[in-house]
Amino acid sequence: MSIGILGKKLGMTRVYDDKGIITPVTVIQAVPNVVTQVKTFEKEGYSAVQLAIGEKSVRQSSKPLIGHFKKANTEPKAFVREFRVNGGEFTLGQTIPVNTFQPGQLVDIIGVSKGKGFQGTMRKHNFHGQPDAHGSTMHRRNGSIGCRSTPGRIWKNKGMPGHLGDERITVQNLRVVQVRQDDNVILIRGAIPGTKGGYVVIRQAIKGQPAAAPVEAAKK
Repeated sequence: MSIGILGKKLGMTRVYDDKGIITPVTVIQAVPNVVTQVKTFEKEGYSAVQLAIGEKSVRQSSKPLIGHFKKANTEPKAFVREFRVNGGEFTLGQTIPVNTFQPGQLVDIIGVSKGKGFQGTMRKHNFHGQPDAHGSTMHRRNGSIGCRSTPGRIWKNKGMPGHLGDERITVQNLRVVQVRQDDNVILIRGAIPGTKGGYVVIRQAIKGQPAAAPVEAAKK
């Protein structure tokens, strides 16, 4: 199973295949990821590898983080994520290139959606809204949310106005169209969450994959 990588969303464009068919793609810059920590069953109780990308000044980093990155012989990084692994040899300071994935492979993209601020129920929950004429003064309000002593409270998960966006979003089963190793760029078919310049996680698609082989150390 391929280890995931971290990248930065650059924007969307289009590419043409040999038959002239247009495919909308999102361009993700995935400079070589640095391995900043390797976790093992013997020490942490599970096997994982920590990757990091993005430059971050020393002044904006705490002393513990500076020491953590120094063990991997690298400068402080802006974006750090952990991936579970089942086997494989990784060392501190090792780099993971963009060609970890190949064209045609299915991946999942994890990012943070655009923040929309405080929004009403029509935009946040797609409510129909109230009448727009004949004396109605409700218009975009959500209407009744409860009645008298029954239930006597507001039900959980009731659609109400509130903060919209700025949430962790996972888009599954997107296809890799191109991998340009010389430019450290990967082209993913379709749209992905987040703003331009936002960091994303690219991992092998979970759905439709064979089950991982059991690890003996995990049973102990």
